[in-house]
Amino acid sequence: MEIQENFVNKVAASGLVTLNLEDYYPTGERLVYDIKENLFHGLMLREKDFREFIKTHDWTQYAGKNVAIICSADAIVPTWAYMLLSNRMKPYANEVVFGSLEVLEAVLFTKALAKIDLNAYANERVVIKGCGDIAVPTSAYVELTNLLTPVVKSIMYGEPCSTVPVFKRKD
Repeated sequence: MEIQENFVNKVAASGLVTLNLEDYYPTGERLVYDIKENLFHGLMLREKDFREFIKTHDWTQYAGKNVAIICSADAIVPTWAYMLLSNRMKPYANEVVFGSLEVLEAVLFTKALAKIDLNAYANERVVIKGCGDIAVPTSAYVELTNLLTPVVKSIMYGEPCSTVPVFKRKD
């Protein structure tokens, strides 16, 4: 007796579109520039010394990198100092932000997601893949949800075989 079984891939037949945030992972080394290294006795920024540093520092070392500018010391740093750093780094760096590496990662993903062609997801049932090899910040999931909600039929989180509903348009 011959047994013939037809297996149906219900996930493939479901019409779900999987979107993996890892595919939008911004490249480039991430680093922190701590302005505390420019403080006089770790307490204050002296304008003359800082401007000399700005003139003589090798800014090419930031080429192709993503830089988060912080001050880890308990000091008052004038806003223009961060502006000068940004102005000198930006011609070389991919991205320069004020804040932690987490802020930098959020900004990088926000910019990468802004380039998505949302028309490709119009009226689709989208699954935003959850687990992966790259740490994707929660802010990227929030941003992607904000972008997709006006155009998709539904948003789910997880894997196509096991999803958590996030949004469903009521037609």
